[in-house]
This record gives sequence, structure tokens and C-alpha cells, in this order.
Amino acid sequence: MRVYPAIDLKDGSCVRLIQGREDKQTVYFTDPIEPARRWKSLGAEWIHMVDLNGAFTGTPVNHSIIAEVVKLGVKVQLGGGLRSIEAVQKVLDLGVARAVVGTRACQDIGFARELAEAFGEKVAVGIDAMDGKVSVHGWTHDTGKPVLELASELEKVGIRTLIHTDIATDGMLTGPNLKATQALLDTVGIDIIASGGVGSDADIQALQSISAKHPRLIGVIVGKALYEGKVTLEKLPL
Repeated sequence: MRVYPAIDLKDGSCVRLIQGREDKQTVYFTDPIEPARRWKSLGAEWIHMVDLNGAFTGTPVNHSIIAEVVKLGVKVQLGGGLRSIEAVQKVLDLGVARAVVGTRACQDIGFARELAEAFGEKVAVGIDAMDGKVSVHGWTHDTGKPVLELASELEKVGIRTLIHTDIATDGMLTGPNLKATQALLDTVGIDIIASGGVGSDADIQALQSISAKHPRLIGVIVGKALYEGKVTLEKLPL
């Protein structure tokens, strides 16, 4: 299981939100390249990036920053506002290693099939969940659809990687939703990356224990806990 340091971009800065709320924003770096260099120097091979402007508006605006991070020599996993085949192709052309599509893929299973056919392992679907139900449009709209139902549908159309974010725990540092992660692993046979709630090295170890039994739990995304020194990359699997 790999740790993916997270860099969320909004208006050109590196920020973190609490439970995805724009009104609960903390700016950690005005130059997002600074944390990217730091994570790479500590051994990170992958960085998870989100264009929050794109997530909220559907129009990604931070491509120049993303291209600079790619030039550092790390693999970038990128989401936020990718709602067309053309948008995904554009970021892959920037050098992004894996594009993460959320809103449209969660609402249009036919589009998810197109993504799988066009990009294979270079695309993942991000499922953002509140109380087991799927949320979209930057977590502002509850679809009412059960996460496990959607995950099964996505597996059937060829999606190979799911990124599951538990909104209730995101940015709270209170621990990941281990039960939801386990339920996904019990439901589908494709790779899972967990996100939301990590607040200590012990939280990482708890996920590692699950991964030891279920190798399809291939990663965890860690954001606020890194920025506030709650976890240290030197001790983590990168």
C-alpha cells in the first residue's frame, strides 16, 4: 500500500478544505511547487493533486502548476473538473500519470465505460461519499446512490481503480472510515485508494493491516496530516 501526498489547488495556492467546504479553507503554501519538491525529496514517487477550481466549476484552471509538478519527476494523479474525454486527454498530454474523474463518471455509467475503453489504467474514478451515498460537483450534491452499487457498476464497465473519499472524515484528522473501505474491498475486485481522515501514523498502520489481507487496497491519500506534521513521510511506504 502506497501513501499519496496530496496537493489541493485553489486559485493557484496549495490549500486544504474541511469536509470539502469552500468556507473552511486553509492556505498552506502560496507556491504549490514547494510542497511538491518537499514530498519528492522525502521519497514520494506519486503525488495526488486536485484542481478545486475545476471540481467546483467544471473548468480546470491550474494546468500550468500541474505541468511544473510533472517536471519534478514525480508521477501525478490528478482530479478536479475532468468531465469529458477531451479534458482527460489534455491532462494526460501534460504528463499526468493517472486522471481521476468523479462527477460525470459517477452520474453517467456510459461515460465511465468510454473512459475505461479510451484510457485503461490511466484513469480512475473518484467516488466521494457521505453516509454511504455518492456526492458530486465538489461534494455539493448528494445523488442518493449507494456507493457499493456504483462501485459494482463501474467495475462491470471496465474501471480498474476507484478512489474512495469519505467526506465526513476528510480534513478532520479523526481517522479513516475503515468500515467503508472494507465494504468496498468485499464488494468489488478492483484496486481501491482510500482518502479522508488520516491523522496519525497509527491510521496508516490500520490501513496497512487491511491491505495485508486485501492487496487491492493499493494506497491512501494523505493531506492535512502531512501539512500539520501529524504523519511523517520518512516512516511511510511511498
